[in-house]
Amino acid sequence: MNDSHRLMDAATLRLAAARIAHEIAETIAPKDEMMVLGIQRGGVGLARMLATELGRLWQKEVPSGTIDCGMYRDDVHERASPDLYPTHIPGDVTGRIVVLADDVIASGRSVRAAMDALNALGRPKIVRLAVLIDRGRREVPVQPDFRGRTVKTGPTDRVVVKWLAEDGEDAVYVVPA
Repeated sequence: MNDSHRLMDAATLRLAAARIAHEIAETIAPKDEMMVLGIQRGGVGLARMLATELGRLWQKEVPSGTIDCGMYRDDVHERASPDLYPTHIPGDVTGRIVVLADDVIASGRSVRAAMDALNALGRPKIVRLAVLIDRGRREVPVQPDFRGRTVKTGPTDRVVVKWLAEDGEDAVYVVPA
């Protein structure tokens, strides 16, 4: 990536995800009621890592899936065609503890849209938010419950998270405008 700065390599990214999973394990009970949903697209890799690590910690499989918020975004009318990705929910969300996972949070608008999409599927008992990178710069009152790292970037910089399964590497880059 030209002119980019690597913020996290694979080892650092995995360590941050493991730390988030440990924080979740310490604060969420009962664990039998929990599922992890990755916000399409970038949150899917984090959700997969969190479910794997939580499963290792709890010695049981942790349900994980994906949720697409494309049709719930407040800017959907500004796009010719919104990007839509599969939603896969591993069971009913009603009465469950749902951890939404996303790779990067800045304005908070994607998370707000994901919560709207989630509520269209049922009424969770509790919703928590886990993010790998928190850029600040909120436009809506949404804050992560669990975060890997807080990063100050310029308003036009991009934070790009790459996942091994999709991109061939686990890494985080800051790309200047």
